[in-house]
Amino acid sequence: MNLHGRDIKIFTANAHPRLAKEMSEYLGLPLGKSDVGTFSDGEISVSVHESVRGSDVFVVQPLSAPINNNLMELLIMIDAFKRASAGRITAVVPYYGYARQDRKAKGRDPISAKLVADMITTAGADRILTMDLHAPQIQGFFNIPVDHLVGMPTLAAHYEAKIKDNRESYVIMAPDVGSINRARRFATRMELPIAIVDKRRQKANECEVVNIIGDVADKNIIIYDDLVDTAGTLCNAAKAIKEKGALSIKACATHAVLSGPALENIMASPIEELVVLDTIMVSEEKRVEKIEVLPCAHVFAEAISRIYSDKPISPLVS
Repeated sequence: MNLHGRDIKIFTANAHPRLAKEMSEYLGLPLGKSDVGTFSDGEISVSVHESVRGSDVFVVQPLSAPINNNLMELLIMIDAFKRASAGRITAVVPYYGYARQDRKAKGRDPISAKLVADMITTAGADRILTMDLHAPQIQGFFNIPVDHLVGMPTLAAHYEAKIKDNRESYVIMAPDVGSINRARRFATRMELPIAIVDKRRQKANECEVVNIIGDVADKNIIIYDDLVDTAGTLCNAAKAIKEKGALSIKACATHAVLSGPALENIMASPIEELVVLDTIMVSEEKRVEKIEVLPCAHVFAEAISRIYSDKPISPLVS
């Protein structure tokens, strides 16, 4: 029987310790005492230095790069807490890696998002707390409760403060067809119109034809997406919008994956600024002049408090 424990304890592995520390400070709690390292052969070593018997344990670990190492740290920590008789274990996964492998796109493809969900459950997690899954249906991959936060309210509040005197000139843009639903929710929250970038390849070996659905000429554009990886889709959309006569182009996303040529693509693009949340640790080297990082620890801390108190988290996602 899994009941919430008599107290809250927040622990972290190595993916984003600063975020876990900010969550614990927001709640007025000390960060749990533990060490996560490696043995000489590369195996992960976990040591917990305080009792968790009967406690409501929250393990903070985004599944960012190096994703496989961070995933194993999370699984081994969950196993350690389970064997130490924790009252309930919640995996706090601000960024859920492998989420883009959520279906079979072609024959013999794995569904890695489901495999990772099974691994977290089998390790002993009683529930999972995450933000902006790339595919919302991944919630159904788990056989345990999933609390799914969204970054949209934080990003919307940021822009509402900046554009309040010039709202009529702004348009929200979905960078591709797959982003339409999340961009529409963002536009509804902002009470702004929406436009869409539609890309298609007419024939093999021919360049993509880019169509802009909506009015962007002489408009200030905010491109909205859930994550930025190599920034190829984002920057190609920005170039197409600029060619259609947009006045300015800004972009925002929840997860700053920023892999490969992302920084070079962003700096060479017409995007004036990219606003992201710190669900993933953004190193100083990646905090270039065009990138602004907003904190999200307060959102997760409030969700943790509500989970512990058996209160709904729906006020955090509207």
